[in-house]
Amino acid sequence: MALCRPNLRRIAQTQCASSVDPEDAVQESLLLIYRRIGALRTAASFPAWTFSIVRRECYRLLRALRGQVQLPEPDHPVFAYTDHLDLRLDLAAAIQSLPEKYREVIILRDFEEFSITEIAEQLLLTREAVKSRIHRARQMVQEYLKD
Repeated sequence: MALCRPNLRRIAQTQCASSVDPEDAVQESLLLIYRRIGALRTAASFPAWTFSIVRRECYRLLRALRGQVQLPEPDHPVFAYTDHLDLRLDLAAAIQSLPEKYREVIILRDFEEFSITEIAEQLLLTREAVKSRIHRARQMVQEYLKD
């Protein structure tokens, strides 16, 4: 296990999204490898097997983090475009009402100021999918504010 740890760390650093700690993925992967080593049929498949475990662990950790995206407070600088507190609260409520996949991209793009490419890498999506979600999310916010 100690000998394969550097290789797992290298794999995790290339496979994990920027928000996922590669060390966490390595630790969880080592635990899984230790528990399931008996299921390995041939020693020759060990490198590919460990690679798939680390890749899946990076993805699992990213999915776990997705639910942790927080909406900024109404005094966040992006809300500074208006002096009306009611409008700020309505905008925050509109963003909060979005389905998770749309709220996620809006917060990353408009509040965290991530680029389209950075969002795509973090969420494991294509650039086109990110652009589409941002567009749909903005339409939903507009419809919410019209009502």
